[in-house]
Amino acid sequence: MGWLEPVAWVVVVVLAVPLIVLAVECFAAVRRVRPAPLPDASARPRCAVLIPAHNEELVIARTLLDISAQLRPGDRVVVVADNCTDGTAAIARAHGVEVAERTDPTRRGKGYALAFGRDALSADPPEVVVVIDADCTAGDQTLHRLVAEARARRRPVQGSYLMVAPPQAGPNRQVAAFAFLVKNFARPLGLRRLGQGCLLMGTGMAFPWDVFKGAPLAHGHIVEDLGLTVDLALLGLAPVFAPDAEVRGEFPIDDRAAGVQRRRWEHGHLRVMLAGIPQLLATAVFRRRLGLVALALDVGVPPLSALVLTVGAVLAILGIWAALGGPWAPVAALGGAGLFAGVALATVWWRYGRGVLPAKSLLRVPLYAARKIPLYLRFLVKPQRDWVRTARDQPHDKT
Repeated sequence: MGWLEPVAWVVVVVLAVPLIVLAVECFAAVRRVRPAPLPDASARPRCAVLIPAHNEELVIARTLLDISAQLRPGDRVVVVADNCTDGTAAIARAHGVEVAERTDPTRRGKGYALAFGRDALSADPPEVVVVIDADCTAGDQTLHRLVAEARARRRPVQGSYLMVAPPQAGPNRQVAAFAFLVKNFARPLGLRRLGQGCLLMGTGMAFPWDVFKGAPLAHGHIVEDLGLTVDLALLGLAPVFAPDAEVRGEFPIDDRAAGVQRRRWEHGHLRVMLAGIPQLLATAVFRRRLGLVALALDVGVPPLSALVLTVGAVLAILGIWAALGGPWAPVAALGGAGLFAGVALATVWWRYGRGVLPAKSLLRVPLYAARKIPLYLRFLVKPQRDWVRTARDQPHDKT
């Protein structure tokens, strides 16, 4: 049994670190602060809104109408109709915006579409480029906030990107919406209050042109936002979070479409963890950049369900071993870290999440996590490597 205890402690440390990072970020986010003052829209620089779109005829009109209300004279909107086989391009032109049509079936993914859009902008570049997905809506003053922050910081800016559970969706989508709130709002808000950068989220992003023109965009990573975050951070351009610039998407109602979306996000996150963390830590050591360590720790927090399932399984194994005569200290250490993270998540739920995840749906959380076990097992056997578009629902009345 002599070698088992050191192995147990290695496992405990590997799991306790992301639990503690998660807890620290969440606790840092719960302090109440006043919203940032609205920027003067009349004084903001000229911007371009870049909208990558692949077969988005069901939703592109809503997005364009939403954005048009925030445009200033001289702004541009460019829709990149990427390998479209539907009416996306025609609908965008009917709304009076620029359309760049791209056809390349061998190189698929948002990264390639963004690089194509960048080429379309290069002849008359704006001061700031804002990227918004074709299925998202922007909150009031979001465009102005993103542009003002990017101009002031001279680095990438990420707005608050939240997912909404449609009214007809079940409680599992409510749990998913809360997990999204933790990942895309509470944790980056905590990092901002700790003076650290955040991860890009794929939409609601703003880039000064000097940054955007040289950004490594043209790749087919299935979660291009995480890959781009790592690449930019290694260049000294870690993104900053703008919590008051809100962008919202909506989960698919269809379970199969939701499963495709979830598999792409979570498999991609796990792949970036394996590749990005060593890069960030090595660069942090060689260049003595503490901010890269903080970003590596943030990237190292697995998807919430994967973390909960893994910690629960390890605690069960360690508990059985301790009951049979093994040490109780590893159980206590990992259990304490888990309790710390649990209290932090409960605090975030009380502060921000009660409208997203009603108290009556809290009992669904363990079942929601358990349903993801096949997803994580599939990652071990056959991880998803290619970008796959999420099918869209028919638009529905939200009134």
